[in-house]
Amino acid sequence: MPEVVIVASAFGPDAIRKDGHHAWLKAAAQAGASGFEVRRELFALEAEASTEALCALGKAIAAKGLWAVYSTPAELYTPDGALDEAALRQALIDATALGARFVKLQLGGFAGRAYRATIAICTKGVAARLVVENGQLERGGSLAQFDGLLNALAKEGHHKLVGMTFDIGNWQWPGVDPVEAARKRADHVEYLHCKAVAGEGMRRFAVAPAADDAMFAAVLPLLPRDVPRGIEFPFDAARLADDASHHVAQLASR
Repeated sequence: MPEVVIVASAFGPDAIRKDGHHAWLKAAAQAGASGFEVRRELFALEAEASTEALCALGKAIAAKGLWAVYSTPAELYTPDGALDEAALRQALIDATALGARFVKLQLGGFAGRAYRATIAICTKGVAARLVVENGQLERGGSLAQFDGLLNALAKEGHHKLVGMTFDIGNWQWPGVDPVEAARKRADHVEYLHCKAVAGEGMRRFAVAPAADDAMFAAVLPLLPRDVPRGIEFPFDAARLADDASHHVAQLASR
């Protein structure tokens, strides 16, 4: 059975900002999760991003029997297509302090040049695995960009230098078919974000996948079953503990 990660925002962004990530670790562990995803954008105070604070949070996560993912909204590539080396290095520093298994960035404005050598230098000796996620905007959320990046790395013999976080729901914002994306890029997926989407256009929002969600059911079998699956949809606040446990068990068994 695949490991299931609870993304902090599943407990509610406002609750995380108010109470801090620490306050929700027990709930994640009791729900049966294997991992917990820390979200940089949910830190209410800049002090929460200090090395000391991240180290303490990482120890608290481990003490609950969980492993950590560090997620930052920072983009790996700038809007003009250059590698954002400063953002990458900072994300790696933060993930190392946290003791994270994965460090997740947005792809950003990749435009053809991968800057493979610089990425290799930055990630050398870093325990956290670098993964990039498809975002909700056209920049950083197009299948063509991911094809371009992964093909560019492959041509240089480094196709495994960067892994992929495949967000099932996010593909739908820029109009990409998640099934097509899964068929083309399943071999690069190392972490999975699971959510369904309600609404139209840019007024979409994450929801739990229904048992009869045909798209979700079509995508999962196309992706590696041994990669961790992250819950990134909101739990029912009225029955939070039961709902979290239900979805962890359900996602692990699908």
